[in-house]
Amino acid sequence: MKLKIAYSSCPNDTFAFHAMINELIDTEGIEFSVDIADVEQLNKRAALGIYDVCKLSYSTFFSICDRYVMLRAGSALGYDNGPLFVSLTNNVSKENLADLKVAVPGEGTTGALLLRTAFPECKNLIPVLFSDIEKGILEGEFDAGVLIHEGRFTYRDKGLNLIEDLGSYWQRSTGLPVPLGGIAVSRSIENDIRKKINRILKRSIEFALKNPDKSAEYVCENAQEMDTEIQRKHIDLFVNEYTLDIGDIGQKAVETLYETASRLRPDIKNEKLLFIE
Repeated sequence: MKLKIAYSSCPNDTFAFHAMINELIDTEGIEFSVDIADVEQLNKRAALGIYDVCKLSYSTFFSICDRYVMLRAGSALGYDNGPLFVSLTNNVSKENLADLKVAVPGEGTTGALLLRTAFPECKNLIPVLFSDIEKGILEGEFDAGVLIHEGRFTYRDKGLNLIEDLGSYWQRSTGLPVPLGGIAVSRSIENDIRKKINRILKRSIEFALKNPDKSAEYVCENAQEMDTEIQRKHIDLFVNEYTLDIGDIGQKAVETLYETASRLRPDIKNEKLLFIE
């Protein structure tokens, strides 16, 4: 059996998938053809049904969860790792938020959803490739922006100011880890195969954690930020206990975000089963 799989170029994804894609572990007879792309590109392509297995922002997943279901392994979810709302100046206030041009890493990203939740006054959201947001703010193209991925580790060195850590906002509001993205599988695939994919991915993550040097070259080849120390910080932050298995707390966090999205957006699907059984 051969399946079409897609994930982002971010170090946590390439780290997690390296072993299974390169058959360093038992893939139980499944072969994978791979696409690597920006997470918002993946969100849009998954909505078209292009992939059997795909990394998705949870925000987008909620709008297509009638066609996809989440694996229990592979999620980017945790504490103190959420998107950051930043600007070049430190005079941003609720009074002027409505007038700001705010760059977001895609309409379908969890970062954009969290911004709308924390700052409903922000109306002028402009989708931008995540790796171009810092530059756009520094050059005056945008007044502010939402940073994800490696941006959390580099924004201060580039002279940007933190308006709000949106992950911390979520944690204060809910007491739960912030759910960013996960690995979705098509509901057209039989449940036994879904479980097999989940086992393979978990095995791949376990292999990566035990043998981090094995994936280092692959991670570096695909990363937007080439500093290997930042790549390692990224992996250490985003690959955690919830990546191996979403667990009860992680699942509750996703369900809480689902309820939040349902109140804000009319496109959210009504689906009780969000994760494979």
